[in-house]
Amino acid sequence: MVLDWLQLAICALAIAYAGARLTRLADAIGEKTGMSGSWVGLLLLAAVTSLPELATGISAVTVAHAPDIALGDVLGSTVFNLALLVVLDVLHRPETIYRRASAGHILSAGFAVIMLTVVGVSVLLEREQVVPRLASVGAYTPLLVLLYVLAMRSVFAYESRQTRIEPAAGQERYVGLSLRSASLSFAAFAGVVAVAGIWLPVAGSRIADEMGWTRTFVGTLLVAGATSLPEIVVTLAALRLRALDMAIGGLLGSNLFDLLIVAVDDVFYVKGPILADVSSVHAVTAFSAVMMSGAVIVGLVYRPRQRYLRTMTVVSAALLAVYLINIYVLFVYRE
Repeated sequence: MVLDWLQLAICALAIAYAGARLTRLADAIGEKTGMSGSWVGLLLLAAVTSLPELATGISAVTVAHAPDIALGDVLGSTVFNLALLVVLDVLHRPETIYRRASAGHILSAGFAVIMLTVVGVSVLLEREQVVPRLASVGAYTPLLVLLYVLAMRSVFAYESRQTRIEPAAGQERYVGLSLRSASLSFAAFAGVVAVAGIWLPVAGSRIADEMGWTRTFVGTLLVAGATSLPEIVVTLAALRLRALDMAIGGLLGSNLFDLLIVAVDDVFYVKGPILADVSSVHAVTAFSAVMMSGAVIVGLVYRPRQRYLRTMTVVSAALLAVYLINIYVLFVYRE
């Protein structure tokens, strides 16, 4: 068991180190290509920070034969990313993040609500075997792919209009770093993140078996926490760079990419539709993420000013409450 925990820790450290380097490189690429912070977060950082979930999901369904760990990792990472907005709200001074963030994030959060609902409902309906199947995958798989493409297209169109209205200005900060050099370094560290993610589900499965925990519990909390380390590191690094939209865009964009991974995992799972072989408890996490995404949308529309106890807004308090309730439910059903 010690070896399995050590393996998990080594992977986590590798992911954390690479994630710390990725933020500044993404910021440099955005500066040199003229992309907005929101689009850099949504496109570059979201995809890279979700590489552990992608590698973990494929490895879980092909090597470890643990679909519950694959889905638990995806959904657990989703609620974890939304909980990180609470940390952002507490650390960002003097204004709340909902006052400063771009309204374009509503698009990402809105599409996440739709995709999460598709996953949550499909998990419940698969138990009744009423979900249509396309060969060896469920009908939700092409739907998730379509929704992801629509989300990217919608956000890109919005950001393009905003760039024309509000052209980027400011002094160049990465004079000694070329676009080619930044891109190559970005790809190298992205590879480190992906390789580390491949080893996570094997250790997670062994720990689950040895501790007597369900793979749903281990995937949603333990493995998801490890694969979410890039989001933690990247989010805090973006905050230090005062790139709030990049941080939020990375978290919400990572959620969209994570939900696309459900479709990818379904394709690699050769035993049939993946959601037919997972615990129905995953629906709790999916709908928790729906409520949390809805709260984010409310915050971005209402834009609250007041912090309770000088700490967080009511929106962040709601996010934290739902996250803790979800953890409690998973803990109760861990065996």
